[in-house]
Amino acid sequence: MDITPLISPFAQRRLSLLEHMQSGVAVIPTAPERLRNRDTSFPYRADSYFHYLTGFPEPEAILVLVAGEKPQSILFCRDKDVDKEIWDGFRHGPAAARETFGCDAAHSIKEFDSKLAELLADQPSLWFSLGHDAGWDARIAVALNTVRAQARAGKSAPSVIHDVRARLDEMRLVKDEYEIALMQKAATIACTAHRRAMRFTAAGKFEYEVEAEFLHEFRRHGSQYPAYSPIVAGGANACILHYVENHQALRAGDLLLIDAGCEVDGYASDITRTFPVNGRFSGPQADIYDLVFDAQAAAIAAIRPGATFLDPHTAAVQVLAQGMLDLKLLEGSLDGVIESEAYKRFYMHRTGHWLGMDVHDAGTYRSGDDWRVLAPGMLLTVEPGCYIRPAVDVPEAFWNIGVRIEDDALVTARGCEIITAAAPKAIADIEALMAEGRGG
Repeated sequence: MDITPLISPFAQRRLSLLEHMQSGVAVIPTAPERLRNRDTSFPYRADSYFHYLTGFPEPEAILVLVAGEKPQSILFCRDKDVDKEIWDGFRHGPAAARETFGCDAAHSIKEFDSKLAELLADQPSLWFSLGHDAGWDARIAVALNTVRAQARAGKSAPSVIHDVRARLDEMRLVKDEYEIALMQKAATIACTAHRRAMRFTAAGKFEYEVEAEFLHEFRRHGSQYPAYSPIVAGGANACILHYVENHQALRAGDLLLIDAGCEVDGYASDITRTFPVNGRFSGPQADIYDLVFDAQAAAIAAIRPGATFLDPHTAAVQVLAQGMLDLKLLEGSLDGVIESEAYKRFYMHRTGHWLGMDVHDAGTYRSGDDWRVLAPGMLLTVEPGCYIRPAVDVPEAFWNIGVRIEDDALVTARGCEIITAAAPKAIADIEALMAEGRGG
């Protein structure tokens, strides 16, 4: 049986946005190319909102949606240019872009500014991400003023501006089957890379050598980019939450914390694993690791439809705070260290975030005083940690131990599915895999 969808996921999202708008015009530009140095650009990545609605990969492109009785999706893009394709690669051009990406019309990007004023004329509202880019704000203002200048000719400009990103954030928060499949692929690739890193790691190697193993595995399996700058943090570096220098040598007896995920067709994975450089956890390392492991298990158990985004964090904090008391890292009562937030000395971040096209993905976490209620199709990370810097009131055996364990959780009808479970995280599984890498 043919199960090919009758409409692409991109077209379906455009229709959903148009139905929500009911009337008016939406303008969604893609990201500009960015110079890395002199005349060399960074590898190009489309704006996430634009990609979500089009799938169109080229720079210098804009989507315009016109809502109403006859809704339209109009793509503006670069002209076909055979000479430039010799230097910079294939360009669709408007005609092929319209056909390939399923828009109702497509025009040269050179026509955008003149046509925008025509499209805005006599429309009740404009849907745009005002305030996110000063250059674009000015460009929109010119178009609006062009229409206003035609008042005596009977033309009127939109009187209301809606934040189009606010609506798209809501849409992006719940993933469709197409998105989930891409995120599972990104998760599977990243899991394979973490396994490779565990086998490869040994004392004397440098953090950047381990990072190189990740980059190799990402590209080898079809990921276009890392989802973010990988953190490969040995020893005390693991206590720096966003450490990215990755330049120090690894030492036997230290832990190595790796926070690394990849991107597949615009969708991210985000995994952290912590393991011993020499392949065996010491007693104090195992104590902290087991504490974080148990905190993550409690957080995962709290993820289900009807729970709030805060519930996994609350569950993790309960376990972490009690463990810090048991290990003499803190003094007092459980309620006391939670109420005073004394635990934040060793655990200072939230237990997760939304995940999707952006590693810290679109979507609000609260509405007024209420935390977001979880629903099937939402995808979030679960990443408790414990980071212990040297201090006179901290047992020396725990100094410079930094542990974080992070997985990607898909909310399902009955609870959640950990789509990154293939990356080992139980102590016995980690030690067995590292021994295998050493031929042990």
